[in-house]
Amino acid sequence: MRDFSLCALGKTAANPVLSTIRYFRDEYEVHIKEKRCPALACKELIAYYIEPEKCQACLICLRDCPVEAITGDKKIAHVIDQEKCTKCGTCLEVCPPRFSAVTKLSGVKVPEPIRQKTEVVRK
Repeated sequence: MRDFSLCALGKTAANPVLSTIRYFRDEYEVHIKEKRCPALACKELIAYYIEPEKCQACLICLRDCPVEAITGDKKIAHVIDQEKCTKCGTCLEVCPPRFSAVTKLSGVKVPEPIRQKTEVVRK
């Protein structure tokens, strides 16, 4: 682009990209080769998961999910439907810190939901 551009602006247009490649090459390669985002920032490369052993079935994430991607019941551990999930992060934000049941994953397969509904024993 620098060699063939006819104006000064065109010659410098690629500089931001070239600079990030120079300083963050490892991160680019992980995104491309491993299809994961170490910073957990790229929506296309992350997933949210509710850990059944930590979920207390408080219904907060289920009620607040804007696309109704979370299923569960009062005494049943909640599950995120990965097909419906828009990866907005609301579930992670609203899950009470004392439970920390929602986690962000990247580069790993989301565990399959447990076939039988896991009954929650409140702590």
